[in-house]
Amino acid sequence: MAALLVSPTMLVLTLVVLFPTMVALKDSLFGEAGLDPETGFVSETEPFVGLDNYTAVFSGEAGDRFWNAFYNTTFFTVTTVVLETLIGVAMALIMHKAFKGRSLVRAGILVPWAVPTAISGLLWRWIFNSDGVANAVLGEQILWTTEGVQAQLAVIIAEVWKTAPFIGLLVLAGLQVIPKEVYEAARIDGAGALRQFWNVTLPLVKPALLVAVLFRTLDALRMFDLPYILIGAQKHSVETLSMLAQDEASNVRFGPAAAYAVILFVYVFLIALAFVRLLGADVVGDGDGSPRRRKALPARRRTEVTA
Repeated sequence: MAALLVSPTMLVLTLVVLFPTMVALKDSLFGEAGLDPETGFVSETEPFVGLDNYTAVFSGEAGDRFWNAFYNTTFFTVTTVVLETLIGVAMALIMHKAFKGRSLVRAGILVPWAVPTAISGLLWRWIFNSDGVANAVLGEQILWTTEGVQAQLAVIIAEVWKTAPFIGLLVLAGLQVIPKEVYEAARIDGAGALRQFWNVTLPLVKPALLVAVLFRTLDALRMFDLPYILIGAQKHSVETLSMLAQDEASNVRFGPAAAYAVILFVYVFLIALAFVRLLGADVVGDGDGSPRRRKALPARRRTEVTA
């Protein structure tokens, strides 16, 4: 019965995840269809090149472009996730407080997350125009959507505005399951607001926070639509690995595009594995509070934990 109930989900995952991944892996081993060097005739079949597409990624002009995209992807991921985590936790703490108009504040904070990314990119492109709101507020004439550090800053601002509420929402869910008695006991022991946050709130909300950071990190590593719409394609300052793969595919170089996609997949997989193994992100619900772990405890210890 369990296998029967899970089978529709596994079928969908096979069709939309496993099958495309295997096709991308296969395509990365083939080159472009064109002139056959042996016969001199034009061939419509793609030649098998083995790992040549992967070796070409790390050498020459293609290598320079790849490492630039790899740096941009990593830089955007680290910067945006750190800022989103700090702002998201602050949002969650504000939304968790009981005050008049809290529902309105919650709705306002979550609005950016509800806006589609394409619409968000167009909105911020209008803000960062040469005659847009950003330059009017700053009193400067900054070309935000061209090459340079200002383009990276524009992407970071737009991305943090868009996705910080997501972390805030998940952290808020973690805050709402913390018993009030814990804070009352901390206040009785003389702990101030900062001490309560550091020794009570943060450890208890850590599982939800790690899962939120993991999800945002994986999303940021695959960043494509926001810099593509906000800044544009083939911009050295903001080109990510996803944008690089799309550019290769749009120029009918499917073998190199698939190679870039596979490398990005491996990169994302390693980051996810590091989160689960090193940081202890409980993404499968197998933490210390799982039934299996509790069964392994002695009877006396189970009584103490329950108490």
